[in-house]
Amino acid sequence: MRLGNFSKVIAIAASVIWAVGCSTTSTTSDSSDAMAQPEPQTEDSASTTGAGTDGTMSGGAMSSNDMTAQPQGMTQADLATLSKVFYFDFDKAVIQAQDLADLNAHAEYLMQNASAHLVLEGHADERGTREYNMALGERRAKAVARYLSVQGAAPGQIEIVSYGEERPAVVGHSESAWSQNRRVELKYNN
Repeated sequence: MRLGNFSKVIAIAASVIWAVGCSTTSTTSDSSDAMAQPEPQTEDSASTTGAGTDGTMSGGAMSSNDMTAQPQGMTQADLATLSKVFYFDFDKAVIQAQDLADLNAHAEYLMQNASAHLVLEGHADERGTREYNMALGERRAKAVARYLSVQGAAPGQIEIVSYGEERPAVVGHSESAWSQNRRVELKYNN
């Protein structure tokens, strides 16, 4: 009887070892994987759930040069030359490829200045309901926050606020006005 129990223990242990040995592990986080493989883009309307809101960039996959091309030794003077407003396509929360260099520089500044605090203000144009636009502004700000975090900024340095359609940069009912209202503004509180 003792030999039977011992055989069962060995069989269970072998099964566990086999299962652990056969399992695969991933060395990338969900957010960095999302950066490397953007979701396919479809035409959205105000009633969609916001495809592409995971912080992925538009215009294809990110190359390794995009991830490592960060300036060294950022100062406040250098920071003043960077863009602090990032625009989005209609009903999207996808970072534009042309914004990556400036966002990389902002992340570098945050990494070098642990006491720096950044507020990301998400905005939307007037189309859609107030509630939907508040959520869209938040998704846009979160996309930028995720990107900055992946680039090395500490999550405690970043605060997210959504104003939705409540604070338009340009008042108007045309695509030129709307395109300037779909944005995330970066505001430092040092």
